[in-house]
Amino acid sequence: MLRGLDIRDVLIIDRLELAFQPGLNVLTGETGAGKSILLDALGFVLGWRGRADLVRAGAGQGEVTAWFDLAPEHAARAVLEKAGLPVSDELVLRRINTRDGRKTAWVNDRRVSGDVLRALSATLVELHGQNDDRGLLKPRIHRDLLDQFAGLDEERAATRAAWQARAEAARRLQQAEAALQDVRAEEEYLRHALAELDTLAPEAGEEARLDSRRRLMQASARIGEDISRAAAALGCEGAERLISDAIRWLEGAAEGAGGRLDGALDALSRALAELGEAGQDVARCLDDLSFDPQELEQVEERLFALRGLARKHGVPADDLGAVADDLRARLAALERSEGEIGALRAALEQAESAHAEAAARLGAARARAARALDKAMAGELAPLKLERAVFRTEIGPASPGPDGADEVTFTAATNPGAPFGPLNRVASGGELSRFLLALKVCLVRGGAGLTLIFDEIDRGVGGATADAVGRRLARLAQGGQVLVVTHSPQVAARAAHHWRVEKTQGADETLSRVVALDDAARIDEIARMLSGERITEEARAAARALMQGKGG
Repeated sequence: MLRGLDIRDVLIIDRLELAFQPGLNVLTGETGAGKSILLDALGFVLGWRGRADLVRAGAGQGEVTAWFDLAPEHAARAVLEKAGLPVSDELVLRRINTRDGRKTAWVNDRRVSGDVLRALSATLVELHGQNDDRGLLKPRIHRDLLDQFAGLDEERAATRAAWQARAEAARRLQQAEAALQDVRAEEEYLRHALAELDTLAPEAGEEARLDSRRRLMQASARIGEDISRAAAALGCEGAERLISDAIRWLEGAAEGAGGRLDGALDALSRALAELGEAGQDVARCLDDLSFDPQELEQVEERLFALRGLARKHGVPADDLGAVADDLRARLAALERSEGEIGALRAALEQAESAHAEAAARLGAARARAARALDKAMAGELAPLKLERAVFRTEIGPASPGPDGADEVTFTAATNPGAPFGPLNRVASGGELSRFLLALKVCLVRGGAGLTLIFDEIDRGVGGATADAVGRRLARLAQGGQVLVVTHSPQVAARAAHHWRVEKTQGADETLSRVVALDDAARIDEIARMLSGERITEEARAAARALMQGKGG
């Protein structure tokens, strides 16, 4: 609820502070007195895009401050929390416009952007006028308004949840299909590469063994002769025979040597044993060096094949087995993916069906709400002298989405048999304002916390019609707050709080001021609105009758 507005150096206002109240607040005054300036100032502090030349002539900057009371569940609290701003029961907005056009805004003494102001304003104030470019004439919000009218929060939440589940199922299927497409694109390569590896059947450590064997075979011709000579020198015709002879000779002489040859005999025995082991090793080496020339060719061919595949896959030869395992796993995943995609498609179909059912339930509820709204509008139009007009809520198909599959449009026909069309195309200015007022009366729901502003929405009507407008505005204000800028005495008479906007002209400047009216001043102001500049006792009597609800 708007509690106050402080305006400094804006257009023809030098300093003005207003304290608003719950209920119906009315601003009256002569044409040109500056009533629209108050709305311009309020729109400025709320971040609305409006006129740029707001600074009063001679001033360096213009400043507007507005403060609101926030109920515990007010929607503005969520906006404040999202923006990281302090949240309390009072909300203070302040905005400055310098002479050079720079604008700076604060919310609860924190600097904010115009976007934050506009997000807050959507939860604080709703402006309606004959043009109504911010409200009921926008077809894109008609569906939301109808849902609010019918209280379809639960049905909307269920439909939105079903849409999110549908979107998630579609995302999973898309990801799986994309992954499958990638694998299918290389399936031929995977199968060919795996066949190569399976045919070769590489083993861990095989490259090192083959390389060592090849080197040994390549070296056999060069070292084989020397090893054969060494084998002969160590064998029974060489060192082995000589050592054996020496042992035999020394053993024959040992008895007469008195033990002096025992050490030599032991050493020779050990040497003979070591010599035998050396001879065996040399013999084995000679056996290893003995090879079939075709074996060298086969070893070289396999070694070349191993190293070629290792280069092809960019891994060490010992890792080729792991590469084969990875290829097998990718091909197995391809086969599994085809089955998984079938399950994901079924899940998407189920999610689409669930969303369609939720949207159908929401659509049926909207159809019932549309009939109820049309009936309510019929009851409101007649007292506003629109008894020949017909209001109709049209519901048509729309692309499925989080809010269902319906398109909602408010239409009207101003005369029997006339075609239905959008409100702003089939109704004149005066008719349109009354259509919008009737619609707002039907649509408004308690607890929203919005301050409703009507800018001369009663223009072009008078008498009983104007009285009906005033009654409906007063009804809207019950339990809430409505601000009305009006030239209608019938509307002004319904006010709970009344201000008169006056223009004063001095030698050097023209200023606008706002005066709070007591009961006596209200009678004179309403009498002025009835009779013009000259206020008569008859006009005052008529004003009293209007204020007592007897006129119109």
